[in-house]
Amino acid sequence: MLKEQAVNSAVGNEQWLKRYYFIRALFSIIWVAAAFSLGQHSAKVGAVLLVIYPLWDAIANVIDAQRSGGIRHNPIHMTNIIVSGLTTIAVYLALSHSMNWVIGVFGIWAILSGLLQLGVAVGRWKNYGAQWTMILSGAQSALAGGFFIVQAQMVVPPSIVNIAGYSAVGAAYFLISAVWLTVSDIRRKKA
Repeated sequence: MLKEQAVNSAVGNEQWLKRYYFIRALFSIIWVAAAFSLGQHSAKVGAVLLVIYPLWDAIANVIDAQRSGGIRHNPIHMTNIIVSGLTTIAVYLALSHSMNWVIGVFGIWAILSGLLQLGVAVGRWKNYGAQWTMILSGAQSALAGGFFIVQAQMVVPPSIVNIAGYSAVGAAYFLISAVWLTVSDIRRKKA
């Protein structure tokens, strides 16, 4: 009986994770489309999009932590929530200075949140599939953060398009993970 409950719980958690990855991918796809279509042509819309992006990450991490045993039992999520929340405020403040400042803030955030995402993925490795993509995503995010910091030093100001490219790659990783979990689920049901 206990073994059956554990299996049902693991399957339920994997279903949640699959939906969560699809939602993260969909949000990023919509955000990228808005950034390329509206954000690069309107400074106000671009500013709102830039503030929303790390705010969404904080909210998504709150939801993920709650569904994964609670915030108190997920210190990596808690750290990511704090980092993304502070980044939201920092982006808002940096917008009054320059896009160089904004891209610098995004660089620091990409490094920190990428390493934290990598930590969550490594922790989930034993219990769930598709974590190799989340590990790659976390590592690539940290690397991209370094590039953002370099871009922040350039004379030519960066734009929201720089961040949109980063977000598009993140969307691809979340989508691949969601599809991978879906295919694994179908194979398991057939077996």
